Amino acid sequence: MSNSKTEGRAEMKRDDHSDEMPQTAQARFSSLATSLIDDAIAHAGRVSADPDAEGLHKLRVALRRLRTLLWAYRPLLDREFDEKQRALLKFLAGAAGKTRDWDILIELLRELRGNERTPLDELRKARSKAMEASRETLKQAGIKPALRDVFKEVSTELNTAHERPTLATFARRRVAAAQKTFAKRVRRAECAKRSDYASFHDVRKAGKKVRYLLEFFEPSLPKKQVKGVRKLKKIQKRFGELNDVVASENLFKTNLDTFFDRPCAERGLAALEKERVRRLKEAAKLLKHAA
Repeated sequence: MSNSKTEGRAEMKRDDHSDEMPQTAQARFSSLATSLIDDAIAHAGRVSADPDAEGLHKLRVALRRLRTLLWAYRPLLDREFDEKQRALLKFLAGAAGKTRDWDILIELLRELRGNERTPLDELRKARSKAMEASRETLKQAGIKPALRDVFKEVSTELNTAHERPTLATFARRRVAAAQKTFAKRVRRAECAKRSDYASFHDVRKAGKKVRYLLEFFEPSLPKKQVKGVRKLKKIQKRFGELNDVVASENLFKTNLDTFFDRPCAERGLAALEKERVRRLKEAAKLLKHAA
């Protein structure tokens, strides 16, 4: 068992069985945010030195997790202030995501088309341009000081808030809110037409939020609230695969006129469309037991 989990369970026991002051939600934010910001800065440094796909992916994930953390603490923050900070994190994640989207598209076409001709040279050139734009955007944004400022400003807001809930109470309420939203999104997607990808995308986003919150607060949650994590991971994987092909198809369509070999590009697009239909069916199968 990792030290973090051991310490987390010890904190939970103190909340329930001792006379010591229980940990506050504010205190937990500090430790979580520090770790996530350090990760994001490290990944940004890696991207700056070596623009590989894995570094970009990890940077985007770290920034998304930070946005989810801010959502969790929204009840203790001024709404306008919270939206401003989350918008900054979304902007930074988007900068990393543009290059990552090209990487996913290239990999998908390799898998779907095999040895058949695909416009990989043109795709790689587009990917290189996106990478330069991503690196420049992140450089201009000053990601390290920007994230440090986010931490400082949010910490100040939280520490001056009138409400100081215990971590256990706060965690249960916020996870319950996210789980309720997830269940609603699942029911809506069950009733939606297969062509309504937005409903499936909402399930993916809501499920991801629940998963991140469970990872943040698991030691302070009752066992019944953390059940089904394995099923949630399966849903995330299946819906993530669907999202990859939908995003790739849209990216390919948007840039179709840039390819020199149009018939070749159209065959690649047809392969993506066929794969989208297959993955949509696979994702739909999980909905009945998702919530």
